[in-house]
Amino acid sequence: MNTDIENLFKDRVLGHPAGLIVLFFTEMWERFSFYGMRILLILFLTAPLVSDNPGWDWPREHALALIGTYASLLYLTPIIGGYIADKITGYRLAVVIGCAIMTLGHAFMAFETTTTFYLGLAFLVIGTGFFKPNITSIISEMYKGKESKKDGAYTIFYMGVNAGAFFGMMLCGYLAENFGWSWGFGLAGIFMFLGMMQFLLAKNLFGSVGGRPDKVSDSEVPQKSTDQDSESNEEAQVAEKLNPFTTFDYILIGLSAFGGLLYLFNDPIEKVSGNSLVPFEVGGLSGSNFIVLVALILFLILLVSRISRYIPLVRDRIIAVVFFGIFTVIFFAAFEQALGSMTLFARDYTNRNLLGSSAMIFKVVDALLTTVPLIIITWVLYLLFKKTYSKIGLSNIVLGLAFVGIWTLVIYRLIDKFSQEGNQIDASWFGILNSFFIITLAPLFSRWWESKYNPSAAMKYGLGLILLGLGFAILSYGSAGITQGSKTASVSMIFLVLAYLLHTMGELCLSPVGLSYLSKLVPARMIGFMFGIWYLAIAIGQKTAGTMGGMIDKISEQYSLSVFFLMFTLVPIAFGLISIVLNPFLKKLMHGVR
Repeated sequence: MNTDIENLFKDRVLGHPAGLIVLFFTEMWERFSFYGMRILLILFLTAPLVSDNPGWDWPREHALALIGTYASLLYLTPIIGGYIADKITGYRLAVVIGCAIMTLGHAFMAFETTTTFYLGLAFLVIGTGFFKPNITSIISEMYKGKESKKDGAYTIFYMGVNAGAFFGMMLCGYLAENFGWSWGFGLAGIFMFLGMMQFLLAKNLFGSVGGRPDKVSDSEVPQKSTDQDSESNEEAQVAEKLNPFTTFDYILIGLSAFGGLLYLFNDPIEKVSGNSLVPFEVGGLSGSNFIVLVALILFLILLVSRISRYIPLVRDRIIAVVFFGIFTVIFFAAFEQALGSMTLFARDYTNRNLLGSSAMIFKVVDALLTTVPLIIITWVLYLLFKKTYSKIGLSNIVLGLAFVGIWTLVIYRLIDKFSQEGNQIDASWFGILNSFFIITLAPLFSRWWESKYNPSAAMKYGLGLILLGLGFAILSYGSAGITQGSKTASVSMIFLVLAYLLHTMGELCLSPVGLSYLSKLVPARMIGFMFGIWYLAIAIGQKTAGTMGGMIDKISEQYSLSVFFLMFTLVPIAFGLISIVLNPFLKKLMHGVR
């Protein structure tokens, strides 16, 4: 056993290595900055020039085209960042590089100029590429030989994800909407920097774990199979029957990647500036749409040609992964409306003004939602401080300063809210509901998956898509009274709250399941390639979300806002039913994997 791993397990917090809690807080501050900035994008870009808090006054379609490209790229750069860490930097250095680049990105955005805004987005995309895949890789390396504890470790870690998202959207949104956009963008950068420093100063705790890679990695050492059943023997032989990439494969990868990236960058450029990187038409299609269609066809040829070369067992399982990938695209195309059209619905179409007893009840609930989780996380900080101060005292001091800052902001916000006679809820506040519902519902869903009633993968996907569609059905019903083409309305907030509840339940059915089944269905030597395909599916879903969300004004003017949300009701439910119907077929393709 690696002595550095053993040393990590000597100082335990909540039954896990103290290093896991360091990673928990690093992820928490990164997600604080990421989600805190992300919720502001659509609000800042579409805010009127002439207002108390002026934005850029972009048309919604233009803003969502840019946001869709940005969100899509966030799932593509981790493929490159993970590769660089595996081969060159190691995981810990990659995390620090990512944090530093993202800190600069947030700082650029705080200036609110055109140049610095685009530079900020670019830096955030690049920084996320280094950070996102590698912090989880450190956890994986920490728990080598202790796999039985890994599920619990990831559960604690992902609570940091949701805690960061919760407080980031709440506090960055509060500052941005009440004091100015630069305050929100700047706050995200400050906590990103503090997260980087506490991680960097805790390096002695990790020893060689997550350090620079050895010349021969563990994955390159041949492993002997001890399985006895025939299917396991067949799987063991898969490693010997290689399917190397051919020159033709590399050409297809290069051309499809170039075409996809060209479309991603050209779409917002064409909409915002009126200029195109591909200024031609083919058969009535714009150059941009023609390029992405060709890229998609080339990618499908690559996928089919590679799948056909595998032995039947592997081929069938990869086909099952492809089906789940399609369902994933549909899910995220609708789910990520939270980044665009649902935030616009909160700002422009929802009654956010409360008076009298309703205002006081909301203030009390909001105070409890804010302070109770923060008290629990502060207690975890105390446990870490007590265990590790002699080893990583400076890291703990930086972390303590971050908590002084967040408590100061939380208390100031609550005093401000309680001092107001009524209460106007910030549009960005509704974004925290997803994180809140995940924190409260995840234990229930986890127990469901561990019970004898645990449904199959296809049933989980189907249920997730149907719940997502039902959430939009509530928004469609709630917006039924809004007149055609209206830009404002005053719909009850209960519709948004219920929609977020159903969407989160759908996410818990589907999102955690995807990577788990991918790791089970795909041979170890193919994991890297198929993870790339998986991130590509999410990236396509993110871009589709921006494109479809950008249709909100056009559909609202031609039909109604209710019809716009109905579109996101029918499509996910239809694909959810397809997933359920295909359950026996997909079970057969999976060859016993559960």
